Amino acid sequence: MRRQLSFACEGAALAASLDEAPGATGLLIVSGGNEIRSGAHRGMAMLAGRVAAAGFPVFRFDRRGIGDSEGENGGFEFSGPDIVAAIAAFRHAAPQVSRIVAFGNCDAASALLLHQPLSLDALIVANPWTYDSDAEEGETADEPALPPASAIRARYLSRLKDPKSLLRLLKGEVDFRKLVRGLSALGKSTAPAAPDGVPARIEVALSGLACPATILLATGDRTAQAFMENCPAALNRLPVERLASPSHSFAGDDADWLAERILEILGR
Repeated sequence: MRRQLSFACEGAALAASLDEAPGATGLLIVSGGNEIRSGAHRGMAMLAGRVAAAGFPVFRFDRRGIGDSEGENGGFEFSGPDIVAAIAAFRHAAPQVSRIVAFGNCDAASALLLHQPLSLDALIVANPWTYDSDAEEGETADEPALPPASAIRARYLSRLKDPKSLLRLLKGEVDFRKLVRGLSALGKSTAPAAPDGVPARIEVALSGLACPATILLATGDRTAQAFMENCPAALNRLPVERLASPSHSFAGDDADWLAERILEILGR
């Protein structure tokens, strides 16, 4: 059964949804970007229903200034109080829960890392956001941020080995504007990470976690590729599950893979 409720965070009323289940282990879902708690194409709502059907209660919420919640939207870097309040509200709404695992994708994953310590028992962080701003220089809705140079090299090398890609090039079916933009990025040197930037802070957070964490990566996703390049040490230090997919939000059939990984961790 899905129940709608609200809780307070620094004077603002935040909207939440609880998918009830009898289990003592619960899942807290933190939404990424400016998405409401149902997620992209209701992905998080469907995930919550699936996890609850397996016996684990699930709590989702809209942070301040998003969806049905009051207050001002300060972005993921200022969402620490929202997460703390959501954890307390989850424990109050489902008093049988003694263990909480939190899941976040994109900047929600980064929020869970940057706002540690939190009273959580485990983390599942997917495609963590490691850019220092909401948009790279020159980025538009039609022309999103380029992936790291290493990912561009790997992609073009793969295409050069593919006869179909070469045939498309000869037939003029390739978007030369995008091709030139991608090739130009190969010649750019990568600026050193700022010590107080998001990548460096996430690296520090990952190295000092007080609870177990699992990293989920859609290896064809640009945000995941940037994380792999910006935080390489974490890939050797923490459990990492990889899915060969470009789907940033684990849409379509990838939703099954995501649900299976989450249920496996909840059942430990």
